[in-house]
Amino acid sequence: MPLTKRFTLTRYLIEERRRFPGAGGDFNALILDVALACKAIARAVAFGELGGTPGQPAAKVGDVGGAVNVQGETQKPLDVISNQYFTGMNEWGGHLAGMVSEEMEGAYQIPKAYPRGKYLLAFDPLDGSSNIDVNVSVGSIFSILRAPQEVIDSGRDVVESDFLQLGLTQAAAGYALYGPTTMLVLSVGNGVAGFTLDPSLGEFMLTHPNLKVPADTQEFAINASNSRFWEPPVTRYVDECLAGKTGPRDKDFNMRWIASMVAEAHRILMRGGVFLYPRDSKDASKPGRLRLLYEANPIGFIIEQAGGRASTGREPMLGVQPTSLHQRIGLVFGSRHEVERIERYHAEPFKPLETTPLFTERSLFRV
Repeated sequence: MPLTKRFTLTRYLIEERRRFPGAGGDFNALILDVALACKAIARAVAFGELGGTPGQPAAKVGDVGGAVNVQGETQKPLDVISNQYFTGMNEWGGHLAGMVSEEMEGAYQIPKAYPRGKYLLAFDPLDGSSNIDVNVSVGSIFSILRAPQEVIDSGRDVVESDFLQLGLTQAAAGYALYGPTTMLVLSVGNGVAGFTLDPSLGEFMLTHPNLKVPADTQEFAINASNSRFWEPPVTRYVDECLAGKTGPRDKDFNMRWIASMVAEAHRILMRGGVFLYPRDSKDASKPGRLRLLYEANPIGFIIEQAGGRASTGREPMLGVQPTSLHQRIGLVFGSRHEVERIERYHAEPFKPLETTPLFTERSLFRV
């Protein structure tokens, strides 16, 4: 498509705003500030070891938790840098009342020197940062919420409860993928659009309008090393997929696992699939591994806006009431028919396969 025929992100947002004649420009300006932070992170990621020592643990930096963040995870320098880009590029514009991040224990207050706005921003500044050392795609995830009216009217500091909103109420959600190309995937509640960063212009250009997740798939993604901790419905589903044409599904499946949820979500948006990071018994104190506010909810919003489905396995993800800023949860998302099957298995009594995939017709242990 000729360059002159492509929409920039700015034009796309203006066209979307025209659907709401009374809308101001704060929402668009906020998304453009988020996009700018993503561009800065993309540049830092692209430089890799040339820009410092991304593979080494971070030294203590400001309020971001130092070498170990609030999640108990070792930070990479790019975790800290990415968090600083998000806060620094979004605190001054007057669009936000506050922020929350994976890398900060509490809510981030907008400095008194800047005006405060009517939105809240929740983000994971660098998802999949453990992949940096091996040059695998990483990304950023963000969710935009409306601040409670009382916060807007009073201008008070935000508190934890202000962010504890259902995923259904998100005003927008998106992610940036830092891979062979840098992409921004965005939903403002009217479908999903993908933008590719044109390095010669420094602009995100609309390249993937109206993204849709196919309802059916033959591809699933799960961390099989946790199989001994899975709940029976998950074991049943995976065993059936592995059984292939000789099993009850009567078709072969491929298995994927990148360990970067942004990369997994992007693959599913591009060609379908299902991603499972379910609740398990590995650590009884954690009812899941992913964070509800700034990972599961924004990805769930995007997937559902693209015609897919996002779930805990037991209930729709976007209907879960958050109880804390860093709440963890199990997540299943992707092609609708597969997610619905997994939900159905959670509602039914466990029915193990008569033979395990290791002893099927195509097995090395065939008898």
